[in-house]
Amino acid sequence: MNKQDLIEAILANKEAGIESKAAAGRAVDAVLDGITAGIKKDGLVQLIGFGTFQVKERAARTGRNPQTGATIKIKASKTVSFKVGAGLKATAAAKKNSKKK
Repeated sequence: MNKQDLIEAILANKEAGIESKAAAGRAVDAVLDGITAGIKKDGLVQLIGFGTFQVKERAARTGRNPQTGATIKIKASKTVSFKVGAGLKATAAAKKNSKKK
């Protein structure tokens, strides 16, 4: 599923009360902007039942250039990780189990 598919899913959900593609697109953008703002401000966004976005620090390390084999230094950096919540994990497990049957 990509962003356009998500917009279509929101539009198809009549209970959401969104009646146009433009409004659904603005809703998706607002959610993504909110998650981004929360990560910038607190380094953490927790959506109970869905999951947690969190800034994690990666330590500096040495690596290897795959083309030349030369050793290189990789700087410390920050990245965003996502830990799946229990509700989403259960949904994914149920879908996986239904495929096995």
